[in-house]
Amino acid sequence: MSFRKNISYPLFPLTCWYAVGVRFRNMFYAMGIIKQEAPHITTIGVGNLSTGGTGKTPHVEYLLRLLADKYTTAMLSRGYKRKTKGYVEDDGSHDPSQLGDEPAMIASKFPNVQVAVCEKRVEGVQRLMEQERIEKQGDEEVHISTAPQLIVLDDVFQHRRIKPSINILLTEYSHPYYNDHILPYGDLREFKSARFRANMVIVTKCPPVLNPVERHNIAHDLGLQNYQKVFFSYLVYGRPTTLDGHPTDIDLGRIDNVLAVTGIAHPDTFIAELRQRTRTQHLSFPDHHDFSPGDLARITNAFEALPGTNKIILTTEKDAMRLRGKTGNLPVYYLPITVAFHKDKDLDFDAIIESTVRENISFLSKLSIWS
Repeated sequence: MSFRKNISYPLFPLTCWYAVGVRFRNMFYAMGIIKQEAPHITTIGVGNLSTGGTGKTPHVEYLLRLLADKYTTAMLSRGYKRKTKGYVEDDGSHDPSQLGDEPAMIASKFPNVQVAVCEKRVEGVQRLMEQERIEKQGDEEVHISTAPQLIVLDDVFQHRRIKPSINILLTEYSHPYYNDHILPYGDLREFKSARFRANMVIVTKCPPVLNPVERHNIAHDLGLQNYQKVFFSYLVYGRPTTLDGHPTDIDLGRIDNVLAVTGIAHPDTFIAELRQRTRTQHLSFPDHHDFSPGDLARITNAFEALPGTNKIILTTEKDAMRLRGKTGNLPVYYLPITVAFHKDKDLDFDAIIESTVRENISFLSKLSIWS
């Protein structure tokens, strides 16, 4: 019996009350007692049922790479663990304290995407849609809309006040929702039946090689309806990169020892990748951890305790945002990651997303003309 389950048994009454609360909340939405809003703009929601670790950020980045060069695009997030409140737009500083680490990272990587954060997603979308610039035409000032054509909504599956045009649910290959339970006994924020709100389900962090039989079995266990499409993705790791974003020629196969420093929910995939390449020690911190001087002293001591001199510190790209400017002379690098999809002769993720977005934007533009 796992430690998690042992400590969860005393909390079973709390689990019951939490489950009742979630059930009533979803029932009120289903009955229309609590209203949902479907904005008059194309939106893609990316979220999960679990408390984290499914790879939302790299999948948001995948969508931005796919679509941001074709449409005027914004990304809206809650901005978890930022030091600000309300609606905040990136001002070009990519400051994690203002935006949160994940939006700040996206803002730094996608200068053509407008990044904003707001706890209330409906308000955030409205603020983005109200954007305009003022041009002088003769003696008059003309207000010209600069609203985006597309908004990607990060971690929005439980934020039910807003109804995305496309709702994407992520579940991790090693921790699928069908093997999990509701909080606090498990990691699910709501019941597994919530999966039916998704248009698409992506099984994330799969092995690079996944045979068709296993894919079929997983798709069966997901328990989806015919209208829901299933995709399988995996992570592709790049070369070690300096904290200020410069790729290096470091070959991990030639490094004797690595200290891996993580502050993410599920670092297992990252650590497994490193241990396939070199000898790795792991120093783990809580998810979204804000590294203090004491933490840096602990990291320094752990690094100095590694034998030899041919050694480095590796962290994740999200952690790099919070470590930047704090590591002194330590040889700290991060491994950038991108997402790739397992090919399916019947389903092409890119084609389906692109055609759906194109049709939705076209429809809304015609609707605005008619109105």
